[in-house]
Amino acid sequence: MNALILALGTVAISAPALANDTPPAEAFNLDTWKLTLPMDGDGDGKVDEIKVADLQSYRHADYFYLDDEDHLVFVTPNKAFTTPNSSNARTELRQMLRGTDTKIGTHAPQNNFALASNQHADEFAQIGGYLSATLRVEHVAERSKKPDRKSAYSVVVGQIHAGKDEALMDADEGFGHGNEPLKIFYKKRPDDKTGSVFWNYEKNLAKEDPKRTDVSYAVWGDDWTGTTDPGADGIALGDTFSYKVEVKGDIMRLTFNADGHPTRNFEINLADNVDANGKVDNDDLPAGYAGDWMYFKAGSYNQCNTKPSSNACEGTGEWAQDEANGDYAKIVFTKLESGEMQ
Repeated sequence: MNALILALGTVAISAPALANDTPPAEAFNLDTWKLTLPMDGDGDGKVDEIKVADLQSYRHADYFYLDDEDHLVFVTPNKAFTTPNSSNARTELRQMLRGTDTKIGTHAPQNNFALASNQHADEFAQIGGYLSATLRVEHVAERSKKPDRKSAYSVVVGQIHAGKDEALMDADEGFGHGNEPLKIFYKKRPDDKTGSVFWNYEKNLAKEDPKRTDVSYAVWGDDWTGTTDPGADGIALGDTFSYKVEVKGDIMRLTFNADGHPTRNFEINLADNVDANGKVDNDDLPAGYAGDWMYFKAGSYNQCNTKPSSNACEGTGEWAQDEANGDYAKIVFTKLESGEMQ
């Protein structure tokens, strides 16, 4: 088996063939990531999180592990324990730029990045940064009672998340709402031959504002609103594709690659209200995300949940049964890199 070269920032690790009971951190550099799991294993009423230090020796046999090719697997059932602000479960890494220095708070500037336009930019761990991944989606949820919902049959495989910050909200400058300037999706309906890859930008508005919606951009196949089989234009389950997110200064650049498909590039200024097509969006915050602090996320953020008010996907909460019924999302990463822009 060929050695797999996996990197995080400027640190590279050569991963020889490993037994699949090996902790993923022995094949992937996870020195600046914590993990959120779709469970409450310790019974404290909170979703389980694995800290950076503990993640270096951690694996979960069902949800977070290396496969026989030493690729990193994230699995998330439709019905599972979730974080307080989401209806959707996740097996997902959250960037922790502080590493193991827990004297630095999770929400502190030294643990997150900001845009160059942030008036306190010099206090942050870095200005912008990059997240790059090569992956394949092996499974998405197959059963929904509301299949026409945009989120049905989809999973988020990469994000930039802004922090929820009461102090910023109290400053009344439009920041601190915890929105997402980037979510990278894969979606495939059960009867379609292939699925779509697209990305969403969330307008940076208060949760109760009806204009706080996602703007969707198709990469391969359809965007958020697609209703037809992408066919040859789409990405099939098991097909490998790559994304690279680069935030330099205030500008976010996205690059998507897949064999047999055109390379797609996008650019958007995250510090204004001009969309990725170059049009002013008068419904968005004029300063975009300029005043927010942010962090990358990567893994399996399953967009199917069992709530009747949402997409009413199927699921029992018993993993063996949900796996047998296809009520889960499974993502396999062959490369994951993040770091500071040069």
